[in-house]
Amino acid sequence: MLNMGTKAAAGRYSALALLCHWGFAALFIYGVIKQVDDVGQLADADFLRFEMVFAIIFLILLAGRFAYMKARAVSALPAATPAWQRRAATFVHYGMYASLAAIALSGILIGCLYAAGLTSGLILEAALELHGVTVLLSYWLISIHIAAALYHRWLGDGVWNAMVPVWKERANRARR
Repeated sequence: MLNMGTKAAAGRYSALALLCHWGFAALFIYGVIKQVDDVGQLADADFLRFEMVFAIIFLILLAGRFAYMKARAVSALPAATPAWQRRAATFVHYGMYASLAAIALSGILIGCLYAAGLTSGLILEAALELHGVTVLLSYWLISIHIAAALYHRWLGDGVWNAMVPVWKERANRARR
C-alpha cells in the first residue's frame, strides 16, 4: 500500500497531498475574493468574528499542512535537478508558508486591535501595512511557484504531472 504522504511510483502525490495543495489554492482564492475592502467593516461584530475565525482556521490548516508535507512528502524534482534550483524551490515553498501564516497572523492582529478600540492610529496603520506587504509577498511567491510549474510542464520532466490533474505532459520530453 502506498504511504499517504509520498509520491506514487508513477510520479504522483497522494490524494491527501493533492487535496492539501489544491484545497489551499481554493482557500487562498476565497480569502482574496472575500477580503476586507475597508478596515471600517470590522466595526460589524459578526463580520469581525467571521474574519477572526477564518484566520484562525486558516492558520491551523496551514500548520497541519506544513507538518504533514514536512513529515511525509518527497520532492517531485528529478534527481538531476541542479542544487541551486532545489534551493530556490525550497525557498519559495517555505516563503509561501511563511507569508501565508503572516497574512493570517497580521489579520488577527488587526482584528484584535480593532476589537480593543484601536480603530485608527500608528499601531493599526503599521499592522495594516504589515498585512499588505505579506499579501503582496505571497502574490509574488505564488507567481514564482506557478511560473516554475509551467516551466516544468514545458520541460516534460514529470514535475507537472505529480501535482496537476489536467493538461498532462507527454512522457520523456525533457529538454536539456
